[in-house]
Amino acid sequence: MRYITGAIALGAALVLGSFATTAQAVAAPAQPARTGGLYAPSELVLTVGQGDSRATATALRAATLTCMPGASGSHPYARAACAQLRAASGDFTEVTATESGRICPQIWDPVVVTADGVWQGHRVSYTHVFPNACQMADHGSVFEF
Repeated sequence: MRYITGAIALGAALVLGSFATTAQAVAAPAQPARTGGLYAPSELVLTVGQGDSRATATALRAATLTCMPGASGSHPYARAACAQLRAASGDFTEVTATESGRICPQIWDPVVVTADGVWQGHRVSYTHVFPNACQMADHGSVFEF
């Protein structure tokens, strides 16, 4: 009888302990992951590929770019790329439309650039086809890696 009473007491303690743990988990609201303070996340994966569409391009290289809270990632010119994107308010269409005036040959050897991720908390999925690598290089530092 003494063993049965002890087993019941142990079982009750385990059940009450699990209720207490569950109550603490429910009472404490989940904290969102910190994204660098008050800044919305800006993290992108950029790619450059050879071909005339995103679906058929052969990937040549890729880089990661994080702009908030500071410029980082595997992109070799992360600060310049983030500055260019901030100046364009994250509009990749504006980034790929701005030209420096460099003279490039008119050879059709298409290069596909893509940007996927998040810019200031908004989902981004962008694709642009340049006629050749020279004309791609004429558009700043975002896709220069």
